[in-house]
Amino acid sequence: MNATVISEPEARALAEAINQVSASQPPAEALKLVEMALARAPQQPLVLNAAGGHMHRVGNVARARELFERAIASDSQSKVLWLNLASACRTLDDKDAEAAALEKALSIEPRYVPALLQKGDLMERLGRPKAAAILYSAAIDCVDSGAKVGPRLEHALAHARVVRNESTAALESFLRQQLAGVRASHGAEDLQRFQACHDVYLGKRPIYYSQPKAVMFPYLQALEFFPRQLFPWLSLLEAATSDIAAEAMSALEAERGEFRPYIDAPDSAPIDQWGPLNHSLQWSVYHLWHDSRPIPAHLEKCPKTAAVLKQLPLCDIELYAPGAYFSVLQPRTRLPPHTGTTNTRSIVHLPLIIPPGCGFRVGSQIRQWQRGQAWVFDDSIEHEAWNDSDQVRIILLFDIWNPLLTRAEQDLVRSLTIGIGRFYGDEGPELASR
Repeated sequence: MNATVISEPEARALAEAINQVSASQPPAEALKLVEMALARAPQQPLVLNAAGGHMHRVGNVARARELFERAIASDSQSKVLWLNLASACRTLDDKDAEAAALEKALSIEPRYVPALLQKGDLMERLGRPKAAAILYSAAIDCVDSGAKVGPRLEHALAHARVVRNESTAALESFLRQQLAGVRASHGAEDLQRFQACHDVYLGKRPIYYSQPKAVMFPYLQALEFFPRQLFPWLSLLEAATSDIAAEAMSALEAERGEFRPYIDAPDSAPIDQWGPLNHSLQWSVYHLWHDSRPIPAHLEKCPKTAAVLKQLPLCDIELYAPGAYFSVLQPRTRLPPHTGTTNTRSIVHLPLIIPPGCGFRVGSQIRQWQRGQAWVFDDSIEHEAWNDSDQVRIILLFDIWNPLLTRAEQDLVRSLTIGIGRFYGDEGPELASR
């Protein structure tokens, strides 16, 4: 056959023919048709993929890899091609290439169950069982949510459930030791709400109301905006509005390069509605505190803001909280409906630069920011924000403990969060973002 440009139906027919002879003919006979098809369409991804599948099945894995790579050169947006390349690399024991190919597949479809399962398997082979359990959990969640998978994945899914359950049991055992001392110190107090929080995180009981992304603390009243009288220190914060606003504007004008996109996730992460804002300065932040750590250079440039924050009861969890930053929403920018990480913390907004046309919704309540009028809300309840003006909107944002938690519950949640982080190490999920 002469190599010419062929139509997609012709390419599909050739690919189907390859699959048929690969399944029904002796390898030598099948190879003749495969080579004829490749000669006819040497750059057609469908044909290259089918030929690569045949080569993989008959044990010529190096040739299979080369064919999959040629197919990807023509169609780099095919998750199936990247997964097939990853499978060939796995057979060749090239773990780095396998990992890279899986990342490509997941950047195209973050909830691609076969790639999640294979990446979990890779983590097991790399001796990272906790990371494997996280990936397996993601795959199981996709299937439980309705993702369709073929019977060939049934064994892998069964294994994934075993690994996930074993990891959850290990985490529960680890946390039992981690929390023992703190429990004992509050032994006379009612810890029912904390136990519910602990059990919800481990998947031992369902939740039916607030929808945080990580740690859920049941039995807290779901208040969209908390009563102002719970926070007598708000007047101290509000009195400094002019000074804080001046420092925010100075930072924006003099240190624009220090503002970072608030949404800055890997392309392989399932960020859903945040896609248009990922890596975008349409919503940016200037960190004063980040994941419990002060940012000295920024605090030095904003001394009056730093002095006020020092007097406020910020949430305090080593490596996770507090966070405090200037939040800048560019003109004509809308933040989609979303929920935060946990209802054990609450969020404070101090409006600084508020042009007309800005608004904020938490649950069923819509409010307009007013310069110098702070509020505290529960960000585990769905909320959204918008700036329909032609100017930037700037607020100071920081987190505090949910005011409905007791001191004992704060201590236990702090220990729980740190314990989860210690268990997973660098393999684990982020608990303090968004």
